[in-house]
Amino acid sequence: MNKMTGQTPLRGHDYLGLHVLADDDPRWGRDPVEQAKQACEAGVPVIQLRTKHASDREALAWAKAIRELTRESGARFVVNDRFDLALLVEADAVHLGQTDLPPSAIPEKVRAQLAIGRSTHTPEQLAATHDEPVDYVAFGPVFGTTSKDSAYGERGLDALRQAVDLAAPRPLVAIGGITADRLDVLREAGVGGFAVISVVATDADPVAAAKNLIRRFRGTS
Repeated sequence: MNKMTGQTPLRGHDYLGLHVLADDDPRWGRDPVEQAKQACEAGVPVIQLRTKHASDREALAWAKAIRELTRESGARFVVNDRFDLALLVEADAVHLGQTDLPPSAIPEKVRAQLAIGRSTHTPEQLAATHDEPVDYVAFGPVFGTTSKDSAYGERGLDALRQAVDLAAPRPLVAIGGITADRLDVLREAGVGGFAVISVVATDADPVAAAKNLIRRFRGTS
C-alpha cells in the first residue's frame, strides 16, 4: 500500500506478454486444466481461466488445479469475471468485463490481494479506467474473432494505438483475432501483452504454438 496515496501500487507490469485463456468451450476438445498444463509447459507468463459453460463446482475444481500448475511454472493466474472464485483459490488477479461487477465495487481488502484487469472496447471505456482501481487494461477485439461473442466489431490498429495512449500508465493487453503473423504490428503499436484462445487451443501442438507466439512477440524469431 502506498502510504502517501492510500492506494495499492499498480501491478500491471506483472501481466506483460502472452496471456493464454484456458477456456471451457467444448469446441477446443481439451478441458481448461489440460489447456493450462500445456501453456505452463510452454512457459506462458499469464494464464486466465474463462468458464462460460461450467457449474460453479466444476469451475472451482478447475481453478484449484490450474492454481497448482501456475505455482509450479511461475505463471500468473487470472480468473475471468469471478473475484470470489479468484479469492478462493488464491489467484493472482481477476479480469473483469464491462458487464461484470465494476472494479470499484470490490472491497479494498480484496483489491490488496488481487490485481485487477479490465476489458475495454471504446475510448470512453478506456478513459473511465483512470478512475477505477485496475492494474492493466485489455482492449479489443483488435481483429475479427469467432473465439468469443462480442457486442463490438473489429477495432483496428489505429484504435489500438490510441488505446495504448489512453490506457497509460497502465499496460495494455490486445485481444481479439490475434495470430503469430500479427504480433509485429502489435508490438509496434506499443502493447504490453496480448491474449489468445483459438490460435493455441485449436493447434495440433499447443505447446509449440504458444512457444512460437512468445518468440514472435519478443522479436526473436
